[in-house]
Amino acid sequence: MSHSLGMVIESLVAVLLMLTIGYCMLLNARLKRLKADEHSLKATIGELITATEIAERAIGGLKHTVRDVNEHLGSQLTAATQMSAHLKHQLSEGDALIRRLSRIATAARPPAQEAAPEAVAPKVSAAKAVAAAAQAFSERRRTDGLAA
Repeated sequence: MSHSLGMVIESLVAVLLMLTIGYCMLLNARLKRLKADEHSLKATIGELITATEIAERAIGGLKHTVRDVNEHLGSQLTAATQMSAHLKHQLSEGDALIRRLSRIATAARPPAQEAAPEAVAPKVSAAKAVAAAAQAFSERRRTDGLAA
């Protein structure tokens, strides 16, 4: 019995050794794949670092561009505000000039036209009347030696 018991133990040890060798081969294959994945991961990390550096440089350039645009836009806004104020002033002066010309045109009409305008001359539009009165006023001023 001792001889068969030794054979069973020896067989059992051989089977366990074969299972251990098979498991070691399986672990070796997994370690090779893991090592390959590690090299791939290192390459990916290197590319990511390079892309990050490029992005940081691009962000720096964009910040510089934004600063320049803000300065330029500020100066343009200041110029536009000044131009707006200047145009507003010119419009108010033009409005005042039109009112004065209208009063001059009204004052320059002969009294006969005021009494019966249809009998003396055909109807003329208000703009044409103002223009004619302004021209008459400027010619009258020129004959006196003054500029209109």
